[in-house]
Amino acid sequence: MRLRFIGCGDAFGSGGRFNTCFHVTGEHVNFLIDCGASSLPAMKRSNIARDDIDLILITHFHGDHFAGLPFFLLDAQFSRRSHPLVVAGPQGIETRLTQVMEALFEHSSKTQQKFALSVVALDPGQTRQFGAVTVTPYPVVHGESGGPFLGFRVEAEGRVIAYSADTEWTETLVPLAHEADLFIAEAYTYDRAVKNHLSLKTLQAHLDKIRPRRLILTHMSDDMLSRLDTLAFTAAHDGMLVEL
Repeated sequence: MRLRFIGCGDAFGSGGRFNTCFHVTGEHVNFLIDCGASSLPAMKRSNIARDDIDLILITHFHGDHFAGLPFFLLDAQFSRRSHPLVVAGPQGIETRLTQVMEALFEHSSKTQQKFALSVVALDPGQTRQFGAVTVTPYPVVHGESGGPFLGFRVEAEGRVIAYSADTEWTETLVPLAHEADLFIAEAYTYDRAVKNHLSLKTLQAHLDKIRPRRLILTHMSDDMLSRLDTLAFTAAHDGMLVEL
């Protein structure tokens, strides 16, 4: 199984990075985790076969994690996609998806797709099965607007991928990522406290409880990007490919 960082940037494109979008492929799985506003051109740059993607998991409704969906869905329609697609995310996702479709492309939410589209709401703590992908959502802390906010523990093909999503420190990150084969964690700043976001120093203070087999940092601000040469941990970059 492989995970490619299609985009690993923050909301402001710090360092010229694309918005959050991870592509996971294996013998029996092909899915995205988040689909930020810049994700379609980023996928095209990486020559990703979008029609093969079965599932898109959304952590929350901020534009750098969610706003790529209208572009993805319209591109699928115009390219005559026939393969079914599931989009799963926090409660309210069906309404939010309709709203963002209409805000960006008037009447697009009323278009009948040529492919089967299922939109599924996820509840924190309730494990769901999507084909060969098992997803357990955990509540995280990322403000009062744009929520609910979820992080994911994803099991597929004998591996566990954990993703903190955007969050300040919360104890739910411990079971979410405990002994995961890969923990993708936000490290928005190095040591500066920013409300609703996680600093590397804060994350580091809790790693002995989480004990991930591999840690990769994402969603980094300019503060973090200026320190890449000095970090003791792996930092993601757009296009980075990880074997699991």
